[in-house]
Amino acid sequence: MLTRKQHELLLFIHQRLGETGVSPSFEEMKEALDLKSKSGVHRLISALEERGFIRRLPNRARALEVLRMPDASVKGMPANDGGAAVRTPHAANDVLDIPLHGRIAAGTPIEALQGQDILPVPAALLGPGEHYALEVAGDSMVDVGILDGDYALVRKTDVARDGEIVVALINEEEATLKTFRREGQMVRLDPANRHYDPQRYQPDQVRIQGRLAGLLRRY
Repeated sequence: MLTRKQHELLLFIHQRLGETGVSPSFEEMKEALDLKSKSGVHRLISALEERGFIRRLPNRARALEVLRMPDASVKGMPANDGGAAVRTPHAANDVLDIPLHGRIAAGTPIEALQGQDILPVPAALLGPGEHYALEVAGDSMVDVGILDGDYALVRKTDVARDGEIVVALINEEEATLKTFRREGQMVRLDPANRHYDPQRYQPDQVRIQGRLAGLLRRY
């Protein structure tokens, strides 16, 4: 049986992976569980790893994988408490058709949502929620493995946390794929390529249209 904190951390990691496809940082986990230090997060992760609920992926920073969710409740807490629904895995050959909305810049913003086609996507790549796809144009996100010609699989949402990769609509005209940050009273959109500079905007200039949920690459 898991302790309450172990259970809360497992649900938080599971939910974040489902929303963004990226593990939360140790700082985010510390804040989410209201812990005083990151050493407490390390102890909880080690305990979950020893019990076979998660594993750390080798040679990748911040990379955790949820292997299973608890079957029994923890001190009266339902196994899916906290809004992180435990979904039945799709079969390996399940395919979902999601809308494909043109091309989106991973460099200088370009017009996005140009018409609508359909992109077949393995269901296993998608978490909960409504999704759409955009073809990536540009190289400013290459340092996080997002390449020109990839298909960004985006979960629809109008909110974002610091550090999440989002589709941001600028001045209701152009869209870009960047890492979202708050910088004082400004919104900063960070590239993942040292040859590109961060973009700063007033909050009313930026509207979040989705968070990156995964990538599809054709060879």
